[in-house]
Amino acid sequence: MEIVFSPDAPKPIGPYSQAVKVGDTIYVSGQIPVDPKTGEVVKGGIKEQTKAVLENIKAVLNAAGFSLSDVVMSFVYIKDMNLFSEFNAVYAEYFREKPPARVTVEVSRLPKDVLIEIAVIGSKGV
Repeated sequence: MEIVFSPDAPKPIGPYSQAVKVGDTIYVSGQIPVDPKTGEVVKGGIKEQTKAVLENIKAVLNAAGFSLSDVVMSFVYIKDMNLFSEFNAVYAEYFREKPPARVTVEVSRLPKDVLIEIAVIGSKGV
């Protein structure tokens, strides 16, 4: 088991790792729309926050030698399902070919009261 850390993604705000790599598989913890340089929540709505989350995920994946094309599963937690179509439009820009399997659920509250959190699993064995 290898702990993965990227300075280009937000530091964990609790007792967990940004990601853990086991063999050819990486498990990326839920990322929220926090600017890694300032530690502040990204301004804007669901589109801006989704983009920030996916950029943070890319940074963590890259630190371990993975990319978004290696993502096989994503778990999306969204504050309001009425924002789904706006979220989905941004998400589709990042996963154009062979999109991963996905779970999307509405939740009552997320850390720092953000609108979205996404966790992913990636694999080099595919």
